[in-house]
Amino acid sequence: MSPCSCPLPDFSQSQSNLTGGDIPLVITMSFLEPLAVILAIAYLLLAAREHIACWYCAFVSSAIYTMIFQDVSLLMESVLNVFYVVMAVIGWYEWRYGGKSHDGVKIRTLAPGVHGLILAVLIIAALVNGWLLTRYTGAAWPYLDAFTTWASVITTFLVVWKVLENWLYWLVIDGLSIYLYIDRGLVLTAALFAAYLVIVVFGYLHWRRIYREQDANTNDSPDHER
Repeated sequence: MSPCSCPLPDFSQSQSNLTGGDIPLVITMSFLEPLAVILAIAYLLLAAREHIACWYCAFVSSAIYTMIFQDVSLLMESVLNVFYVVMAVIGWYEWRYGGKSHDGVKIRTLAPGVHGLILAVLIIAALVNGWLLTRYTGAAWPYLDAFTTWASVITTFLVVWKVLENWLYWLVIDGLSIYLYIDRGLVLTAALFAAYLVIVVFGYLHWRRIYREQDANTNDSPDHER
């Protein structure tokens, strides 16, 4: 889950309306984006370390980004962050109490065929959603916005269930998001997603090592031999 220069002069939609009553909002949003960036980085670093505290950071950061993206007309991104707020609660529960033994879900993988089905559903959803955004809203970059949104929705479920390949999905999503945010004037957020690319690689390697250790321990256990 995927961070302010945006509310300053970069808010081209709002500049003509910067009356005295609007200035406090601009200042507040300028303060909030750096805070959201810090929390978002903390979320990803903690998630890469498989630390449950990542979900606390995700909850607050996503709540802030809901407001920021609405202000710059990235409508699907704003809706996505409402979803992230809810998923932060679900993710915390699954990592704490999920799994067969109710002591938290373990890292696992999905078969290639399952990933193929996920990609097919993602492409169809992005095309339909992008068409609707083009026809009925003033959303910027509707198809790209829709693709990154639906990909993030699906990949967040993979994080909640600790599917190893979630990190590979984030590599694609974050790379595309950098272009989207630069175009909208969210320079700090684009920088955040560039940092994400590095952290994502670390997260994948770390989770893969843990998964292999889990698999080795399972194969060596007496219960497995029986």
